[in-house]
Amino acid sequence: MYDAIVIGGGHAGSEASLALARLNKKTLLVTGNKKMIATMPCNPSIGGPAKGTLVREIDALGGEMGKNADRSYLQMKMLNNSKGPAVRSLRAQSDKVLYPQKMQEALYNQTNLEIREAYVIKLIVNDYGCQGVILESGEMIYSQAVIITTGTYMEGVILVGATATPSGPDQQLPSIGLSQNLRDLGITTFRLKTGTPQRIIRSSIDFSQMELSPGDGFIYHFSFDDSIFKPIDHEWPCYLIHTTETTKKVIADNLRKSAMYSGLVKGVGPRYCPSIEDKFVRFADKERHQLFIEPESQFSDEVYLQGFSTSMPHEVQDQMVHSLPGLEHAIIAKYAYAIEYDAIHPTQLWPTLESKTIANLYFAGQVNGTSGYEEAAAQGLMAGINAALKQDQKPPFVLRRDEAYIGVLIDDLITKGTLEPYRMLTSRAEFRLLLRHDNADMRLTEHGHQIGLIDTSRYEMFLQKKAAISSEINRLKTIFINPGKITDTRLQTKEFGEINEKISLFDLLKRPGVTYQLAMRIAGDGDPLQPMIAEQVEIEIMYEGYIKKAMKEAQKLIKEESISIPKDIDYDLLHNLALEARAKLKTIRPCTIGQASRISGITPADLSALAVQIKSGKYNH
Repeated sequence: MYDAIVIGGGHAGSEASLALARLNKKTLLVTGNKKMIATMPCNPSIGGPAKGTLVREIDALGGEMGKNADRSYLQMKMLNNSKGPAVRSLRAQSDKVLYPQKMQEALYNQTNLEIREAYVIKLIVNDYGCQGVILESGEMIYSQAVIITTGTYMEGVILVGATATPSGPDQQLPSIGLSQNLRDLGITTFRLKTGTPQRIIRSSIDFSQMELSPGDGFIYHFSFDDSIFKPIDHEWPCYLIHTTETTKKVIADNLRKSAMYSGLVKGVGPRYCPSIEDKFVRFADKERHQLFIEPESQFSDEVYLQGFSTSMPHEVQDQMVHSLPGLEHAIIAKYAYAIEYDAIHPTQLWPTLESKTIANLYFAGQVNGTSGYEEAAAQGLMAGINAALKQDQKPPFVLRRDEAYIGVLIDDLITKGTLEPYRMLTSRAEFRLLLRHDNADMRLTEHGHQIGLIDTSRYEMFLQKKAAISSEINRLKTIFINPGKITDTRLQTKEFGEINEKISLFDLLKRPGVTYQLAMRIAGDGDPLQPMIAEQVEIEIMYEGYIKKAMKEAQKLIKEESISIPKDIDYDLLHNLALEARAKLKTIRPCTIGQASRISGITPADLSALAVQIKSGKYNH
């Protein structure tokens, strides 16, 4: 018997398995094809807007994705670097061959973890909850917890033109039977759709017609443990192109041949990553759309045509690709396709990602209606942690919206649900200035250490960094510069204005455009700090007022989240609730007043009535 069984070896399954095993739980990972563990069936990249912060948070908690991205990158770029720190985010172009290879090494070398190649068709469920799984062969395997991380495999169907073929990504066998078993157990499912573009043979491309899009040429890394990071000799370039009038005409002439517009597609596709034909229909006023040519691997001659996903027939795809600048004679190694699959409504889950109706059954990743490797990995890590904590009879680990993007992600899913593939965006986080890319370790490493996924050595490094930041901020308050010709000249050249009175370096850094490095040069003082420490010092000082305001606003959320709603509450007894509020509260079953406040249709009057009833203790039979 196992402590936990993880179904599915994608990014969610990998993080869940590692977290459980590292927390001393005897874990079994069941996957259809061992060679496909942690593969990248779509975009060969990690990070991006908001997603990069998710990866940093995963790392700060003790997860593997950040380390693995650092081991297998082809290019690194800090997005939105010219904008405020709340929206900056790291993105790595990953080696599609190396990334799964390195993750598989981590999994196979992990103690307490066994990996088995098989398909699960049913769950073993009784009055005590989920007790294990039944394989395709009929073999029954028992465990104390089960985590489902099936990605896009449940009842997966590949769609190209008028053809629908049962399949998982990259022509893998789909998961058949488990989805129906979940419905039989009372778990509701729905259909979603996503897609992937063509892969092009690099040697068949004319790059002279394209705009070069290089990496930053600066040493970035996702993991706060930089001991595993090794700078590569050269970063692989990406290239920017745009669709043409010919592209637009080919799509318009063949639109009804697309699986999406022929009526073949039943599932809802991703709003923020639509197919190219959907872009031309939804944004009819735009004459062209940008695309990127991205490297897939140092071991492959194939490149990824970012932004050109489609479900058109192959012969139409040939015309579409050849209409693009530099791709007139391109050879398509793999054609684009759409994929439909079953997901569950995530409102059926507690904040721990455990099922509300079947104890010890957890869900994580795209099966919960999300898109992206990063969102999946974050959920897998949290599900693995909570499954382990429950077995150890410890309190659950739930992150608030002001603590982490992971908290925003899970709260959005379980409170609001989704009808389309959910993508993490900075705009979804109301406290994004607190949830920055640079300070993920300051926010979450303490949690990771307490849980047991951050070891003593790394924790001590974190404490040293934290002390260094605090010490430097305090030091800058004690160093003053006086008005003077040299100082004024240096500032005037940067258009920062004159210094008319003595000013501390701390206050100087609050002036727009004054960086930590410039302040040090002006003062001619202090040894240079490590770039990551200097960055946090600069941001904490420069945005001090905004950060304090955000923290004050977060206190209201913390107060509301501290008021728990009993799981056995009977909403039908709360006669002061509006009918709509009662129906939604019975469906979502929020855990706190804060979560209840984020349910659409719940009014302040409903919340007040609910809080009064909880305080009185008169809420059940």
